[in-house]
Amino acid sequence: MTDMQEAILAALDGPLLIAGLVFLRLGAVMALLPAFGERAVPARIRLALALAFTAIVAPAVEARIAPPGGTVAAYVLFLMAETANGLALGLVVRLFLLALEMAGGIAAQSGSLSQMFGVQGEPMPAMAHLFVMSALCLAVLSGLHVRAAGAMILSYEALPAGTVPGAALLKSWTVGQMSQAFALAFSLAAPFVVAALLYNVALGVINRAMPSLMVAFVGAPALTAGALVMLAVAAPLMLGLWKGAFDAILADPFAVPR
Repeated sequence: MTDMQEAILAALDGPLLIAGLVFLRLGAVMALLPAFGERAVPARIRLALALAFTAIVAPAVEARIAPPGGTVAAYVLFLMAETANGLALGLVVRLFLLALEMAGGIAAQSGSLSQMFGVQGEPMPAMAHLFVMSALCLAVLSGLHVRAAGAMILSYEALPAGTVPGAALLKSWTVGQMSQAFALAFSLAAPFVVAALLYNVALGVINRAMPSLMVAFVGAPALTAGALVMLAVAAPLMLGLWKGAFDAILADPFAVPR
């Protein structure tokens, strides 16, 4: 082996190992990251994106990663910890897309649109699909790749390489983020739920006053039409509120909501 080959191997040994360790965490994040981790994205594209993010993040966090030494068991534990940290970060970010999906499902159920416009083979009604696809486009156009890279770099401060947070801290963090996502979902769908409730109460009063009138045949089309009109009016506002919450979670994904 020539001196040049020895120098190249010596130069690649450290950075290559660091990049591999970073790739473990980022690969787990990319599996759940909205837009980049969707099932519609081919696996080769997702792999290329994970490698691209690794090339960006690895130089920034190289000083914070100390490769494990000693036995093979130490390496295995290190790799498992990095994968778990990546999955935890990806899951928290993914929760906010699931919150929008849940809001679309609640709104569709309130407006009697979930059965009429249901998409064959998909668990979401068409309204939820509209919200999710619009949110993904909005997030990508507003620089999701930059914010995601920043969150990945920040993760090495909150979740040091090779370590897993304690059970109590992990429970408070995940439960807090889940409760925040559920609250966001119900807040976004609240106009549809309130409007549907008031409308059905009014139909009940009309039915009591005029028992011979078939309120179901009269009220169902009006409820559906009203839900579509409300969708056209409220969708931009809902997406704006969701984008604000999504930007906040990417800016500080490790905050524990109270």
